[in-house]
Amino acid sequence: MPWGSETSSRQHPGPVRGRVKIPGSKSVSHRALIAAALASGVSVLDNLLICEDTLYTVHGLKELGAKISLERQRAQVWGTGGRFCRNTRRKEIFLGNSGTSYRLLLSVCALAQGEYVLTGTARMRQRPVGGLVSALRDLGVKVSCREREGFPPVLVRAGGIKGGGTRIRGIESSQYVSSLLLSGPYMNDGLRIQILEKQVSRPYIGITVNLMEDFGVRVERSGDSIYGVRPGKRYSARHYVVEGDVSSASYFWAAAAVTGGTVVTENIAPFVTVQGDIALLDILEDMGCVVTREANKVTVRGNPLTGVDVDMGSLPDMVPTLAAIAPFAKGRTVIRNVSHLRHKESDRLQAIVTQWRRLGIPVEELDDGIIIRGVQGDLKGACVDPHGDHRIAMSLAVISLNVPALLIKDNGCVGKSFPTFWQLWQPLARG
Repeated sequence: MPWGSETSSRQHPGPVRGRVKIPGSKSVSHRALIAAALASGVSVLDNLLICEDTLYTVHGLKELGAKISLERQRAQVWGTGGRFCRNTRRKEIFLGNSGTSYRLLLSVCALAQGEYVLTGTARMRQRPVGGLVSALRDLGVKVSCREREGFPPVLVRAGGIKGGGTRIRGIESSQYVSSLLLSGPYMNDGLRIQILEKQVSRPYIGITVNLMEDFGVRVERSGDSIYGVRPGKRYSARHYVVEGDVSSASYFWAAAAVTGGTVVTENIAPFVTVQGDIALLDILEDMGCVVTREANKVTVRGNPLTGVDVDMGSLPDMVPTLAAIAPFAKGRTVIRNVSHLRHKESDRLQAIVTQWRRLGIPVEELDDGIIIRGVQGDLKGACVDPHGDHRIAMSLAVISLNVPALLIKDNGCVGKSFPTFWQLWQPLARG
């Protein structure tokens, strides 16, 4: 069936079988575009994920003066060497609801010359950036919040970044750290970041560090709390191939898990990836799945499932995926340490609670997580709303494999991170 504004569940639930080539990583694509735009020379980025979010990053970089050409999954980027054209009039840069684009580009914007207002959707204006704004002030940037302190829109009076040292609370977004690190090579005095308290989403900092080193800049580290970039070393243009997106693969692994089927995901390198979401495979094994890891693919075979109790602070994007598997596991699944999910594209904890309950799934909301109890018997169908959140929509698609008469509204929101999701999902959903 064609996919429209609403998506229904499949007619004949049962084990799924499939092989899927996973598109490029969204997290890596954002960072590669920024490093290439700051580098000297011309870079070619292959297997780049072209989606709503990465297109906002492309838009922002172009507004700053970078030249970028896109063709299918390839980008050619003419680097600026960190020297953006002077902007003589205040310019507004709209970044939709792409939190990654917004936070990463906020520091890049400060490297330019002139006044810029970074803005976004109504939801984006509810997503905090205060820790990053404070850090930029520490580093000598003239930056102010236009409506409410700590939230977009933000005015940057750009004139380069002096640099030096700053501190960031670890319970805030890892994107604050990534934003500063990506711009660190172009700060006059270099950069030193101290992270206070335990860092959430730490693997995403690893993605940033790895990407920077691929483009020729070494990040100095002292344990998990101090990161530094020395002045003078800059990015070098290169040909770069973006690895497959582990977060996107997770929905297909979950499809195998909840139906007792087998799914092979290609373009995933489990032994070398630095994407933290690969840890979901360990959780699936703990729940009873059989996982086969190979050099460039992962196979998941579903078995009877048992609930788990897990700290998901380091892989928050996998919470909706695990929440979609949990109703089909024996016992209860407890997901902890993910209060930062309240500031994503939706309040993801609340979205899971409200929409899962519509299906008759017993779910309890905690301050920093959720508890889901496995369902004995069939779930009821309902029309569910993903709250405009791509990860909620794709997780509901997982549940729909076992639930007749489940209808997902606004399925187009998956375009934020995975425009071809329904096209790749359809063979599984046909049942």
